[in-house]
Amino acid sequence: MGEQPIFTTRAHVFQIDPTTKKNWVPASKQAVTVSYFYDSTRNSYRIISVDGSKVIINSTITPNMTFTKTSQKFGQWADSRANTVFGLGFASEQQLAKFAEKFQEVKEAAKLARDKSQEKMETSSNNSQESGRETPSSTQASSINGTDDEKISHGGPETAVLMSENDKLKTTVEQSNTNAKKLETELQTLRDSNARLVDALTESSANVEMWKKQLSTCKEESDTLREKIAELESQCEKANVEKERNSKLTVRVQELEMELQDKEQELENLRKQAEIIPQLMAECESITEKLQAAEVKNKDLEDRIEGLQADIEDSQSKQGNVKGELKKFMDVLDGKIDELHEFRQGLSKLGVDN
Repeated sequence: MGEQPIFTTRAHVFQIDPTTKKNWVPASKQAVTVSYFYDSTRNSYRIISVDGSKVIINSTITPNMTFTKTSQKFGQWADSRANTVFGLGFASEQQLAKFAEKFQEVKEAAKLARDKSQEKMETSSNNSQESGRETPSSTQASSINGTDDEKISHGGPETAVLMSENDKLKTTVEQSNTNAKKLETELQTLRDSNARLVDALTESSANVEMWKKQLSTCKEESDTLREKIAELESQCEKANVEKERNSKLTVRVQELEMELQDKEQELENLRKQAEIIPQLMAECESITEKLQAAEVKNKDLEDRIEGLQADIEDSQSKQGNVKGELKKFMDVLDGKIDELHEFRQGLSKLGVDN
């Protein structure tokens, strides 16, 4: 089957600066895919991440590895074989928690695989040691009974079978010794890797402490900056209030300037009118004189009107008397006319009688 992905996520990849061993160096410009792979043939686990055509993480997980959460969204682990420390920045705490849980599961699986492999090697080593213990006895027996050729000549077919088994045991012992040397070499390599891993973890812990101090310093600076920003905002608010007051004052000044211009225009008009005042005074005096003359004439006319009214009243009273007399005359005239009419009727009667 080969290697198969068993878990996949996305994160920003970092590596520790190989020079300073303190600062993080971005290995990817953006979030990339980070996957756990299981190799069923070798019974091993790896973390692999590829950015385009570049492999930025190729870390085989061993039981000695430890994944450390250094913040809410950042975690790291040291790889002694790659001689570096990998860091992952996630978009959320949940992604970091899932990755850490998977790391622990894979670590336990790698430990079980290592234990099974050690059991197999111990079993093969014990078998080799038992074979090695049997080989000296057979050699002692051969030395007691004589040389191999003598044994073959005296023992027959059974001796030949024992010799072939002895050769096989010798070969097995040599292979077990070779495997033991290889295991010792690998064990020493693992010890060296473990020591480097411990150093890297110690250094990373020191880096974490330093980062905590830097974080506290940054928080203090942030609080100071926030206070300064609040002060600047209050100053800006005061400045805005002053600007509004200045704008209102500017508008008021413009209004006052307009009023001043109007007043100056009125003053100019008054000055022009003041120049005309002597002429107007002269005209006023002449008009006053004319008015006085008119009042005198008016007085005379009033006197005349009073005399005329008296005459009219006299004429009206006389006219009333005339009307009374005229009415009396008309009454008398009517009586005379009636008498004349009666006289005419009498004459007419007399003429008829005659």
